[in-house]
Amino acid sequence: MYTELDIVVLKKDILEQKLKAGDVGAVVHVYAHAKSYEVEFVNFRGETIALLTLEDADLRPMADWEILHVRGLERAA
Repeated sequence: MYTELDIVVLKKDILEQKLKAGDVGAVVHVYAHAKSYEVEFVNFRGETIALLTLEDADLRPMADWEILHVRGLERAA
């Protein structure tokens, strides 16, 4: 469904990584069976916040009519 460098939207919160549904990431690897993907989430500096293996059910494509939104990310102690 997705290819490398596709922009995707997270469909669920992932509390362990402090990610929320609606966060935007980029597919950086498609596994051979094409049902799971390595997705990278970055801050505005391009620093990796999380690199996760996710499945189709966890992601959706970004729609043409959607706008990006900025939110703060709690810093680790």
